[in-house]
Amino acid sequence: MKNLLNNLFELSNKKLHTINTKYHRFLYDELLKSNSNFSGIYGSRGVGKTTLLLQIAIALELKSDEILYISCDHPHLAGVSLFEFVNEFVKYGGKCILIDEVHEAKNFEQELKSIYDFLDIKVLFSGSSAIKLTNPSFTRRYSMYHLPILSFKEYLELSLDKEFSSFTLVNILENHVDIANAIIQELAGEKVLKHFEEYLKIGAYPFYFENRDKYTQMVLDTMNTILYTDLGSIYNITGDKINILRKLLTSICVSNPMELSIEALSKKVGVSKVTLYKYIELLHKAELLRHITYEGKRFKSMQKPDKLYLANTTLFLSLCLESKIGTIRESFFASQVSVKSSIYYVDKGDFLVDEKYTFEVGGKNKGFEQMKGVDNSFVAADGIEVGFKNKLPLWLFGFLY
Repeated sequence: MKNLLNNLFELSNKKLHTINTKYHRFLYDELLKSNSNFSGIYGSRGVGKTTLLLQIAIALELKSDEILYISCDHPHLAGVSLFEFVNEFVKYGGKCILIDEVHEAKNFEQELKSIYDFLDIKVLFSGSSAIKLTNPSFTRRYSMYHLPILSFKEYLELSLDKEFSSFTLVNILENHVDIANAIIQELAGEKVLKHFEEYLKIGAYPFYFENRDKYTQMVLDTMNTILYTDLGSIYNITGDKINILRKLLTSICVSNPMELSIEALSKKVGVSKVTLYKYIELLHKAELLRHITYEGKRFKSMQKPDKLYLANTTLFLSLCLESKIGTIRESFFASQVSVKSSIYYVDKGDFLVDEKYTFEVGGKNKGFEQMKGVDNSFVAADGIEVGFKNKLPLWLFGFLY
């Protein structure tokens, strides 16, 4: 075990010395200020969990032999008890360990629990979103943080090397004209709609800024890793079933959300409705698909179709050549708003947010006809820089985090 520890110390030091510390995602300060001794970061592959862990490690300013980064998908750790390894590290003065890809470790839930119960060490771990609800003890025992895709705000910061503020939903709804004008002024001549159009195509994952030429292939590779490695191993899904999941994603990519009845979709992909619901839930957990239910289903059983979207707009470009602009707009809105708010779909308008605000999402000419008589109703319109009254620019919802 000591030799293994030495080998992983060497790898950890190399990793810590090559990480980019210039840009920090929005969870960085929150994690750094946390008093919790045991914190977990979950999110889709490619959103920057590893970078965030390493940035936190550097900021803690511990001695080099007191902190260690490991990734559970490394061959050195195959078959090794996570608890026994961390226990060995503690014996040699370890004060903090960062455990990446924790779901790749054998019996990771029990191993983490044992570390939590018996060892005096600060632990930060990361894992796939697919494990988020595997065991309710995750949310009870540990401080869990969700790292989503890049927001439009974060994409602009990385693209332009600028810093922008984020705003609450209520603040945006009440002050959107002033906020939009201030952001446009900060852009100093850069066209917000041009950048927004680019974001819809390529803005979800921070690795775009590391290798732009191979970005589309990297998105596909990320998706395949989620399907075959995360979902395949965690839920024991075989290769033929994975192909059905891919077919399901492609079907959603080329369709309008409300065209997708469960019955028609189950026939299209060739599985029963019960199996389809199971697959939809798994893809939703893994953040490849966004499953939005009808608001009336909160109170009673209703035979209403659910809205299904790809989880972010970048996936559309990678999965299908022809996608509907209306679907992409709604997908963007849902991906940004759902990070900090509840979201359902409704009969009048497109979405009910935080059980209070109704939104219709569309182009610059979209009006309020479909929400006549609905209180607290708003239009999120693409193609406009600044809004008026209850009509807001769609891009502004990318400044919620």
